[in-house]
Amino acid sequence: MPVLTLLRHGQSQWNLENRFTGWVDVDLSALGESEAKRGGELIKDAGLEFDRAYASVLTRAIRTGNIALQAAGQLWIPLVKDWRLNERHYGALTGLNKAETAQKHGDEQVKVWRRSYDVPPPPLAADSPWSFDGDRRYSGIDIPDTESLKTTLDRVLPYWEEEIAPNLRRGENVLIAAHGNSLRAIVKHLFGVGEAEIVGVEIPTGNPLAIELDANLRPTAARYLDADRAQKLPG
Repeated sequence: MPVLTLLRHGQSQWNLENRFTGWVDVDLSALGESEAKRGGELIKDAGLEFDRAYASVLTRAIRTGNIALQAAGQLWIPLVKDWRLNERHYGALTGLNKAETAQKHGDEQVKVWRRSYDVPPPPLAADSPWSFDGDRRYSGIDIPDTESLKTTLDRVLPYWEEEIAPNLRRGENVLIAAHGNSLRAIVKHLFGVGEAEIVGVEIPTGNPLAIELDANLRPTAARYLDADRAQKLPG
């Protein structure tokens, strides 16, 4: 039976600066690099061998995948990149300091924007310095100006069904190196997590989540490889 391993990218430079990042292409911090390497070492120690890997088109996820695969001795396997595995688009919050935003709009409003299932932040202005118009990664797509977790799932799920699930059904083992919200969308789908519950599901950085699947891609077992940093699994 196939094993799907989910790996949230390590700390980024904007995580370190406490800024809303979303689709902005910032790199890993030094800590983030070490988290990715540790994730790969855990994969190696667990004896997990992958047939292919996936990442978003954002540097922090791509480098996390590559660093982990190198540490696991599997850098040679294909790493496919797609924008649909991107982090959630934070709209007008993009680039803002989280603490300052809470002071301006109030903790409760920011909590709604960050943690509700279907309430997105205000849209990104067309003239924002963080506009993604003209970015070749998104050529030919309808670039969102904000996203909720629901709309993030709405673009992750078709990619899952079209590209990732068929390979798992063939019995391949797959690694996905991505982001808190795109991975949360996959967890919601696989485990059948409700809308109210999924917003509280946390996926720790750099701690691989190995999910054993049956022939219908239903989870039969799941565990974080670093038990000391594990979060409660849904279900």
